[in-house]
Amino acid sequence: MGLRLPIPPQPQERVRLDDHVLAQRCVAGDRAAQHQLFHAHRRRVHATLYRIVGSNASMDDLLQDTFINVFRSLATYRGEALLATWIDRCAVRVAYAHIAQRRARMPSLELVPEIPAGDPSAERRALAREAARHLYAALDEMDPKQRTAFSLHAIDGRPLAEVAELMDASVVATQTRVWRARRALSARAGKDTALVDFISAGRTSGKEDG
Repeated sequence: MGLRLPIPPQPQERVRLDDHVLAQRCVAGDRAAQHQLFHAHRRRVHATLYRIVGSNASMDDLLQDTFINVFRSLATYRGEALLATWIDRCAVRVAYAHIAQRRARMPSLELVPEIPAGDPSAERRALAREAARHLYAALDEMDPKQRTAFSLHAIDGRPLAEVAELMDASVVATQTRVWRARRALSARAGKDTALVDFISAGRTSGKEDG
């Protein structure tokens, strides 16, 4: 009987193993590993928070809160999921708590960058900025779970299955939340021209996949 060589780990298994090693180093107090983790995931976490809550004065605090939660609970990470997915769950929980606590406050939105003087597309971008303000004003009145599911799926473009995993919910429940959010936005769009333009431009038409 010939020598049976060990089967090398698949790419995703290799990533999970590397993630687990990095997490263990962080838990052990390895400052270099902690910096590596933070810098590897900071931009994606910021983008996730940005899509859910809209850019506002609390963004830096939310980013900080997310990584405080990450490092406090990192000892519980066992490598069953990618570290990026596990960290994104922390970001979603922080964003959800922020929305639930401050639902009555209108956020200061900056979803479109400042328009440089002489920019030929200034009018289009100004309209996009205004539409985004109207969109997040509408989202600000929604149930936090509906808003979070909708933002992750329709605005951030994540598949329903991934959103469900991040929110610790079933795909059916997640799809229902997205559908209810869309229905609420469509109803509001009947009285809001800017929102109609935003929706008709396909900016909130996330792919309805399972």
